[in-house]
Amino acid sequence: MNINTFNAFRSRNYRLYFTGQSISLVGTWMQKTAVSWVIYSQTHSKFLLGVTLFASLFPSFLFSFLGGVVSDRYDRYKLLLFTQAGSMVQAILLTALVFFGRYVIWEIIGLSALLGIINAFDVPARQSLVYEMVDDKADLPNALALNSSMVNLSRLVGPGIAGLVLEKFGDVVCFGANAASFIAVIASILLMKLPQSKPKVHAHNIYFELKEGFSYIKNTPSIKFVLVILALISLMVLPFNTLIPVYAKDIFKGTASTFGIIDSLIGLGAFSGAIFLASLKVGGDLKKILAISTLIFGGGLALFSHMPNYYIALLFAAITGFGMMAQITISNTLIQTTVDPAMRGRVISFYAMAFFGMQPLGGLLVGAISQKIGVPDTVLGEGLVALLLGLLQLRYLRKTRLKKATEVSLQHSPVNSLTSN
Repeated sequence: MNINTFNAFRSRNYRLYFTGQSISLVGTWMQKTAVSWVIYSQTHSKFLLGVTLFASLFPSFLFSFLGGVVSDRYDRYKLLLFTQAGSMVQAILLTALVFFGRYVIWEIIGLSALLGIINAFDVPARQSLVYEMVDDKADLPNALALNSSMVNLSRLVGPGIAGLVLEKFGDVVCFGANAASFIAVIASILLMKLPQSKPKVHAHNIYFELKEGFSYIKNTPSIKFVLVILALISLMVLPFNTLIPVYAKDIFKGTASTFGIIDSLIGLGAFSGAIFLASLKVGGDLKKILAISTLIFGGGLALFSHMPNYYIALLFAAITGFGMMAQITISNTLIQTTVDPAMRGRVISFYAMAFFGMQPLGGLLVGAISQKIGVPDTVLGEGLVALLLGLLQLRYLRKTRLKKATEVSLQHSPVNSLTSN
């Protein structure tokens, strides 16, 4: 492992943030796993798995624009503290609901929607604040890759723990552990020493700033292309996650632990992808790696879809996770390292909309299609879509470089030299 892998840890504020978020995210994945298992165990409905994803993510789509503007207008530190406290309250309510046992599925879905609203404000604030946590801005790509490794290490550990806890202690303990985990992240935020936020003068209203953010993206082709590809991946490929309980319970005839193991192997692959990115030297060809990662994602998913052997399927699940996380992380890195600082919150809100907002629509789509053609064929289709998008990225990259090379050669051609003389 390259020594550059942990450069961002030289910043005290980032170390605190990383520690607190690592603990909190394990709880978050335990809750996500428990919600999916409870929904499917009680209803045996693949469609309701899609509805649950829709409820947890679609509010982020609706409110992400507003979340981005709020992040650019107000103190991101205070906003992050507020959203984390709100997430803790949501987890406590969910724990209480399951503990007392008198609930219907729609109440769990309703609380998932509440978390989606909170996340619409949390993601732009949290992602934007990472920039301020890192003392040396050259370490920003490393910090973003380490963020992804944190998310995926928790994804690796969380579902595995959740599967065991669900079997031995029940769903209440999973939900309660998530509620308790927010103590760590709130404490880490309170211990940070960030520069005092200066009051911002708001010359324009929120609607104008929303429009301004949209115009900025429209006129920045490199960012626009990354966001469009990410949106298509989120709509048509990432919802494969909603069908993993079906593989665990029906295809491989397993239990909650089987579900946790498959999800953990996807997380292991994703963690490996994030560490790989964190170890890259500064100045690597991220756009090319982005296209290759999309191809790996699609290939892994296509091979996983119809694999009858459980252990080989786990290998392809890990490959899928590697490509998936590399694709998502590089998209974030390319945006964060090229965006105008004044537009950071708003552009990240578009990133959140593309990443979180398209998945619930895709979840409904994938849930409906899987009822018609079956789960394995649906997942195979998702893999083929990712392969197609990877090829489109390579084509776009080739055309862009060809255009630049042509412009350079024209500038140095004899005709131009004579004209300039």
